[in-house]
Amino acid sequence: MSSSASSTKTSSKTASKSGEGTRLNRFLADCGLGSRRKVEALITEGRISINGRICTDLAQRLEPAKDQVSLDGKAVTANQEKQYLILNKPRGYVVSQSDELGRETVYALLPEKSRQLAYAGRLDKNSEGLLLFTNDTALINLLTHPNYKVEKVYKVDIDRPLRKKELDALRRGVEIEGGLTMPAGIYVKSETETSMSLKVVITEGRKRQIRQMMEAVGAKVRSLKRLQFGPLKLKDLPTGRWRKLEPGEVRALFAQKKNLRDNPR
Repeated sequence: MSSSASSTKTSSKTASKSGEGTRLNRFLADCGLGSRRKVEALITEGRISINGRICTDLAQRLEPAKDQVSLDGKAVTANQEKQYLILNKPRGYVVSQSDELGRETVYALLPEKSRQLAYAGRLDKNSEGLLLFTNDTALINLLTHPNYKVEKVYKVDIDRPLRKKELDALRRGVEIEGGLTMPAGIYVKSETETSMSLKVVITEGRKRQIRQMMEAVGAKVRSLKRLQFGPLKLKDLPTGRWRKLEPGEVRALFAQKKNLRDNPR
């Protein structure tokens, strides 16, 4: 495979005009080659070629029915069957396909044939709960793109009871890394002199967002578990176990796009 400057140009047979065809990174993810970050690394490393020419352009588009895509010289074809499954993530597992520190990843809990699926909605190592895995990049975009404001529901236990003004601040928005949070649903489920249990509903997905929100009002998270992602609920799925989604659950996930378009927030 040539790595000359001319070889990085896209073939004239490739659909490359803005807005035409399918984005290369989405096509590769649909082929089961991993998350968006992983497939973008394959592109920038010069391992992907289209119609015999290396492509390192992350904005490249193609026509899957016409263009020939290869990874390290081997043909890549799109998966015809979409896969959807959820995992009840235990504490102590990293949400990544591999970890440079050698820590256990959530992919070790999935069946072998599903270990190339991408995930929607990261949870940090010490958090638990619902994780969705799929090779359907359109669904991942729907669930994670900020424009759609998909609700995520968490059970959060903190180290002290919050006062009304602190609860109201969380509901309005607090300053964390990256700026002010959007309004959130904050519901007190129980409390003692030294703890409080909250139901937290957010439509964002920033890194360590809920932990940072609690720190912003002077509290610390003791445990955090995602119970719901859009219409998808964890229910009684045991910790560390996975299951495939029912067809009705998949339809409900995609129905959000129409509901949010018809009823914008």
